Amino acid sequence: MLDLLPIGAACFGIPQYLPQILKLRRTGDTAGVSWSWATLTSINNAAWFCYFMASGYWTASLPSTAASTLAGTVSVMLVRRGALNRRAIGWICGWAGLLALAAVVGGRVGLGILLAAASIVQVTPSLWTAYRTRRPTGISAGTWTLVIGELSCWLLFGLWKTDPRLITLGTTGVLAGLLMLNRAHQANRLPPVAIDTIDPATSQA
Repeated sequence: MLDLLPIGAACFGIPQYLPQILKLRRTGDTAGVSWSWATLTSINNAAWFCYFMASGYWTASLPSTAASTLAGTVSVMLVRRGALNRRAIGWICGWAGLLALAAVVGGRVGLGILLAAASIVQVTPSLWTAYRTRRPTGISAGTWTLVIGELSCWLLFGLWKTDPRLITLGTTGVLAGLLMLNRAHQANRLPPVAIDTIDPATSQA
């Protein structure tokens, strides 16, 4: 039965970013939604696709492909709505270059070592933006609920396969998802405040 966990992850992962896409399209509200997070999610999932294929986790290629494509769509939509974080462009390009270099030089093992930290790199901008924005009404609770569902599957699968990359991915993803859901629910209870959305990504931290 544990072999079926990647299928469960696919069920959660494939539609994962649709709620955020639909909310952005319907409301145009970007408050609390990080462009850096969406862009890194797209890049990292493309790298996870390569790792899964090299590891023989064929089913895992479905959610990673969907996540890369749909998170990329969120990134483009945020740019069109003026939520581009220009300060983060340089370090995001550098991260993408590191992933490519690790894959070329170290193969599956080299890429896997870097991907162990990818989940932390990926979720940091989303948490930073959500908790620095006074009323992050743009966050989609549906997307983060699906994130928790998918990464819970990967956490269990990683524990079963004793794969530290998947364990790290699952643990950080589930914790980040819970924190983001908490922030989304808080936003609905806070009074409206006219304040700009902040997406410092890595600012001085």
